[in-house]
Amino acid sequence: MVTPVNPPPLAPTSPPPVTDARQSPLSALPEGVRVRLLHAVHGDPRAAAEAVRLLGDRRSAGLDPLPAEPAELAPSLLRAHRAEIRALPDDTRLLLLLAAADQHPVATHAFLRAVAAARLDTRPLEAAEAAGLAHARADGVVFRDAWTRIAAYETGSPADRRDVHRLLARVLRTEGETPLRSWHRGAGALGPSARLAAELTTAAATARDEGRLPLARALAERAAALCPDRVEQTRLLTRAAGYAWQSGAGDRARTLTARTEDEALTGVLALRAGNAAEAFDALLTAVVREPGEEGGAGADPALHLLARATEAAIYTGDLRRCREADRVARRLGIEPPGTLGGLAAAFEGRYEDARDLLGATAGRCGPGGDPTLLIHAGIAALLLGDHTRATAATVRAAASARVRGATVAVAQAMEFRAYADFWTGRPRAGEAAAADALWQAYATGQDNGACHLQAALAMFAALTGDADVCRERAATARSYALGRGLGLPAALAQWALAYLDLSSGRFAAAAARLRALAGFGPGHGHRAIRHLATPHYVEAAVRTDDTRVARVAHADYHRWASAVRSPDDLALSARCRALLAPGAEAVDHYRTALDLHARGTRDFERARTELLFGSALRRLRHRTEARDRLHSALEAFEHFGAPHCAAQARAELRALGTPAPPASAAPDDPTTRLTAQQLMVARMAAEGATNREIATRLALSPRTIDHHLRGVFARLGIRSRIELVRLLAEGEGVR
Repeated sequence: MVTPVNPPPLAPTSPPPVTDARQSPLSALPEGVRVRLLHAVHGDPRAAAEAVRLLGDRRSAGLDPLPAEPAELAPSLLRAHRAEIRALPDDTRLLLLLAAADQHPVATHAFLRAVAAARLDTRPLEAAEAAGLAHARADGVVFRDAWTRIAAYETGSPADRRDVHRLLARVLRTEGETPLRSWHRGAGALGPSARLAAELTTAAATARDEGRLPLARALAERAAALCPDRVEQTRLLTRAAGYAWQSGAGDRARTLTARTEDEALTGVLALRAGNAAEAFDALLTAVVREPGEEGGAGADPALHLLARATEAAIYTGDLRRCREADRVARRLGIEPPGTLGGLAAAFEGRYEDARDLLGATAGRCGPGGDPTLLIHAGIAALLLGDHTRATAATVRAAASARVRGATVAVAQAMEFRAYADFWTGRPRAGEAAAADALWQAYATGQDNGACHLQAALAMFAALTGDADVCRERAATARSYALGRGLGLPAALAQWALAYLDLSSGRFAAAAARLRALAGFGPGHGHRAIRHLATPHYVEAAVRTDDTRVARVAHADYHRWASAVRSPDDLALSARCRALLAPGAEAVDHYRTALDLHARGTRDFERARTELLFGSALRRLRHRTEARDRLHSALEAFEHFGAPHCAAQARAELRALGTPAPPASAAPDDPTTRLTAQQLMVARMAAEGATNREIATRLALSPRTIDHHLRGVFARLGIRSRIELVRLLAEGEGVR
């Protein structure tokens, strides 16, 4: 068995090594381009520096896909590696060629069997080891790096390459190795062959069904190269592009799609990395013309395309397009996805119909199943305020995507999981998961999804009081979103800033931001963010004595909450009534809100309701109950890691004349003194990452990381990274 040093760049699972931004033009690239380029060059700083100089303006800006072939990325580096390989004896080069062919584009683990079958002497590998290029192990050959492996393959003559592929095909005999055998047979072919193309096509379908999408892509692409029929060749390229996209190879998918001009794939790629409004048009056109293929396994293509069109409407916030897609689907005799019909009904103000359609979709969140449909179940559950189902659906969507090898769907599932994590008071876990998903989105070419995750991370930063991070992430999200028609992340980023203002006591600023987001009436604004914004807009409006518009916004929000019957939405509506009610009339509304919160899952909002209720009770001179409510709210805010809200609760307790307890932090667990973002930065610093490396991994500026580390040191009372390593190790030991 062969153990390759570097995995192929088709299914990224962790960030590649980071080069020093001070000495590399990488820092000037957009984040998505930079991450994908680093992955494409296997994290090699020399290759990265050369590739940046060769990209050109359009590729550097992310407008065109990155080169698919190594020779286009770092030709000088590759020439140097080839020269090293050519300096080796012939029999050493042959063994390295065989090992390289066995490892790329996927590991077939047949090197030792091939050596035995051909009765090759492995002692010549000692020359490669002496040169520091590769070394033999009991399970095969390990190359110095990925570029050495590439050079070893490309240095071989075409005839020698065909020979080693045929040899590898001969020794891959077991039933489970059939797709791998077909790959080597195709790679060893002399020229076009309808028979081989058919074999490779069947093998690609088998690999797809087994969740080996990188292999499926390679097989389908090779089948297209060998296919003598031009029409069938285009169909195979379309299939290969779909497999590439699903497996996370976004740049290769875009390159292949450009050769096919497939409307469906063009729409999918635009949805995740282009203009969402244009994506909607392309996807709906594909539904009308022909279902097409997206590289999925066994799902109805038309339903998938309609699901994608629905996502485009969600990302833009233009629910009128949902009504348009719903009409097209029914005209074609296709039952539209529940999210599509539900959003169309919501746009028209038919809230009860929307509830029923979304409820049916949210109910389809069982284990297994298609990742796209599970993501839609999560979206529907979020709109209905059912965070338990939303969590189950998105977690299962990510798990199903991993089993199928559909890397691209994992980050998208996490985009919507973030909302549930936020509302149920899991900021640290949610922020960590969203940060990981952000890198996955960039690495797989989903810059629109990355924008949404940046906005979600701004949302978490607002809750945990990280003002600098909130503003930086919100600015990044809005700048990108406004240029691509992405209404959802733009609105979410604005809401995060408003929430930061509200929790920090800047009520006029919060009201100004929230007024537009909480616009009322069918068809106005982004419905999902309107639901987030309205209860907080009412609070900000009451604080600034300007409630005329807020009352109308609340009336529409209450009609929706009554229709969907979400305990949390009804609780927030009751809280709005309490805020808008004069004096003692508010008390009963607050009690109703808390009774409803007890049946819901938005624990953080329940704490805010207790804070507002305690404040109202203080003003009414109900001192005992006010103290109890405020203490309960303070305890919850400290548990959630929300310092600004905790500060408001302490201020209310001081106004009540009650000593506020100090901020709780177990002395034997120093991590409880840090915000969620500070903890992430601290852990990376303790692992040895530099400030610039941390900034790169978290998609933040070095200045923000410097600020965070100063805050970490101040909160922990330390002066060096050595002390930081010790304290964090002690904290982990306590847990």
